[in-house]
Amino acid sequence: MRPPSPPRPALSFPTLESLASFLRPRLPPEALASWGTAPGSKTLVNLFLELSDGDCSLHAPSSSSPPPGGRVVRAVHVATVHIRNRRGARLVETGQLLSDGRVRRRGPRALSEKMRPGESPESAAARAVREELGAGGRVRVLGLAGAGAARVEERESASYPGLPARYVLHAVDAEVEGGVPEQGAFETEEAGEEGADGAVTVRRHYWEWVDDGEEEAREEHREAAAGARAG
Repeated sequence: MRPPSPPRPALSFPTLESLASFLRPRLPPEALASWGTAPGSKTLVNLFLELSDGDCSLHAPSSSSPPPGGRVVRAVHVATVHIRNRRGARLVETGQLLSDGRVRRRGPRALSEKMRPGESPESAAARAVREELGAGGRVRVLGLAGAGAARVEERESASYPGLPARYVLHAVDAEVEGGVPEQGAFETEEAGEEGADGAVTVRRHYWEWVDDGEEEAREEHREAAAGARAG
C-alpha cells in the first residue's frame, strides 16, 4: 500500500459554474462530458452537492505540478461496513439502480457510506444501514474492525472519470439481527438520497451473501481478468 498523500489545502466553490471552470483545464479532455454518461458515473451537479454537504473535498495540486496546474484530487472518508449473518457469511453489494435507469455494477463490495464532517465511522455505519437496508433491517454495529487503523487507497474515481481520488477507508464490523433475508440475493430501496436537478441518485441496492472462501475466489478471478486485460 502506498503511503498517504501529503495534506493539501481544501478548495471551495460558491457556484456550479466556478467548479466547472476550475476543473475543466485540470482534467483530461472530454472528462467532464463523460460524467453522467459513462458506466457508473455521476454528474458535475453530484460533485458540487458532495462538496457543499461536506461528503468530500477537493485539494489543489502541489506548486511543483506542471502546467496547466497539475491535477486536483478528490478526498473522501468512507465507512465500510462488514456485516455478517448468523452463519458467518458476509453481505456485499453487487449493483445499484440509478435514477436515470442505468444499473451501476459494484465490486461486489461491502456496504459503504461517505462520512460527514465530524461524524465517526460507527455513526456513518449506522446511517448507512438505515438508508440502504431500510427501516426494517436490524443490524448491530460492533465497532471498528481490527486495530481500527484506516486504509488509504488512491485511484481514479469511478463516479467521476478522470478525477484522481484519495479514499480513507474506515472498516466497521457489524452483525445482522433480522429484517433482511439471510441467504441468497435480495434488493432494497434507497432511503437517504434526495433528488436535485441534474444529479444522479441511487434508487435501489442489490445484495447477496458470500462466504469468505467464495469472496477470495472472486477476488482472484478479478485480478486474473485485470492481468489479462493489461497483457
